[in-house]
This record gives sequence, structure tokens and C-alpha cells, in this order.
Amino acid sequence: MTQTEASSPLAIAVLGGGSFGTAIANIVAGNGHDTRQWMRNPDRAEACRQLRENRYYLPGVPLHPELEVTSELEQALQGCRIVFVAIPSKSFREVVRQAAPLLAPGTLLISTTKGVEHDSFRLMSDILREETSEMRVGVLSGPNFAKEIVEGHYTATVVASEDPELCDSIQTVLHSETFRVYSSGDVFGVELAGALKNIYAIVTGMAVALERGQNTISLLITRALAEMMRFAEAMGADPMTFIGLAGVGDLILTCSSDLSRNYRVGYLVGRGRPLEEAVAEIGQVAEGVNTVRLIKRKADELGVYMPLVSAIHAILFEQRQIPAVIRELMSGAQTFDVAYSAKP
Repeated sequence: MTQTEASSPLAIAVLGGGSFGTAIANIVAGNGHDTRQWMRNPDRAEACRQLRENRYYLPGVPLHPELEVTSELEQALQGCRIVFVAIPSKSFREVVRQAAPLLAPGTLLISTTKGVEHDSFRLMSDILREETSEMRVGVLSGPNFAKEIVEGHYTATVVASEDPELCDSIQTVLHSETFRVYSSGDVFGVELAGALKNIYAIVTGMAVALERGQNTISLLITRALAEMMRFAEAMGADPMTFIGLAGVGDLILTCSSDLSRNYRVGYLVGRGRPLEEAVAEIGQVAEGVNTVRLIKRKADELGVYMPLVSAIHAILFEQRQIPAVIRELMSGAQTFDVAYSAKP
């Protein structure tokens, strides 16, 4: 798809009725494209059509007048050349499998999901490739709270693909006065950063619940970044990707605000709530909870030193008490601060 084609009105689908899918759908519709948002739940789709508002995920935010909301997958995808997939990781493969027969060859498939497939180590771009053929695949990730996007706060994100034309097209269809899109060729790194940062939002939420100060939060965020870069290098991603928007940018955002679902889960656990109750109270998918298990398993397999991941896993899944885990963390080996250098 050329830059000129992407600038002309296109049929674009957004699969997913959550907050970020709704934010993306509103941007695309606002840019004059024929935009369809698919929701699995017919009752919620009907409520959005009647109220012109996604009251469950983004209450008080009007949907763009030209945005079409449907629970019929075929209707959503008919004639679309670009499809954003904003489905939680747990259901991602199932929805993509349903959509695959309805997609035309050469469709641009863009994952916006920051997670890892349940009980495997498949990222969402892997699933897009495995469940479809002859598609052009990319991912969208960055420091992007949906609520702030729809409120018009200045926001930037990253589209990553090995296909430069795909990046150009997505930059064009999403760009607005308040939303800026940068590009990257490191799909794996951008996607891995989006999944990993969710873990560390849990531990910073715990720290705030325990009334720790800004020194502690700064310590956690910077050591989290070091862990993320070590893991990325072991997995074959470019660790330098993690100093950009999709890495440190998203990490700072997610670890610093109670708009993050993962942060809120950590806060409730830090206040003494059982994990199951915390997740139920949030009422939305907190991708980091599942990701902790998977990253801990993979880090152990690869021999990657990730003490924060081990600590979070111990608290959430090994019934360890938070004070004891903290004492172990603070008594661990004191290693080098920065593991990478610009010098040859």
C-alpha cells in the first residue's frame, strides 16, 4: 500500500471492544476512514450503537459519529485492507483463526496486544503469522493509555514491521494533531518490550501500596529496564530498542500511574488482597499476571538473571510474604549498574 493510497479513505477494521481498540477506532474514524469496530459481545455492541459511547471501558467518551460498531465479524472485515487486532492474549489466537478466512491476501494485520500467549511463549505477531497466510504483519506498542488518547493528550507510539511500506501506511492512517507514530524494524523487540513492562508495573504498584518513596520507584524502574534488556538480548532482540518509546517510555508510564491495570493489581496485592480478588476487582485483563509465569520459566531456561521477575513470581504464585522477598532482593549481589556501552 503506497503513501497516497493510505492517505485516501480506506476500509479499516478494529477487532476488540476494549479501551485501546476503541481509542484506535476513534482516531481512524476521525481521520476520515470507513472504520468498523468489532465486539464479540452483541449486547455491548448494541449498547455502543445506541449510546454512542463504550460505557464499559471508556465511560463518558463519545464515539466518533462515523464509527460503525458490530458484533458480526464478516461485516466488520468485508473489504478491509487494514485490520488492527486489539484482543487480549488469552483469546487472541481464537479470534484471529475465526477472522483468517475472511481476510483478503495482502491485508495489513497490526497487533496492539501487549502480552504473551497463555501457556506458551508465542507473541501476538507469531500468532498472526501462524494463523494466516499472505498477510503483512506489524505491531503497535508504546506509552499509550487509551483514556488519555481519547482525551486528546499528546501521545506517541511505535509501529514495528519488517515491511517499511506497512509502517508508512500505519503512520498515515493513525497520525493526528495529538497522536504521533514512530517506526521500527525490530518487531520482536518492540513486542517483547510491551509484554515485559506489564510485569514491572505490578511491583511498582506493590511499592506504592507499601508507602515506599520515589527513591524506591526510581530504583525499581531502572533495574526493571536492565532486566528487560538482558532478557531481550538472550532472546535475540535488539536491546537498544528498549531505550525508545516501546521500552523505557512504556515502562515509565505503566509503572507510574494507577491507570495501568497491572499497577492496580500490584497495589491491591500490596494492600493484602489475594491475587484472584485483585484481578476480579480490576474487572479487565491485566496481561502482566500471566506474563510473570511465562517470563520466569523462560528466564530460568535461558539462565537470565531477573531478580525482580523472580520476586514478583514468589509473591504472586509461591505464597511468599512481601517483606521477606524484599529483604532477599536487597541482600542480593551488587553488580554493575549499566551493562551496555557505546564504546567499541
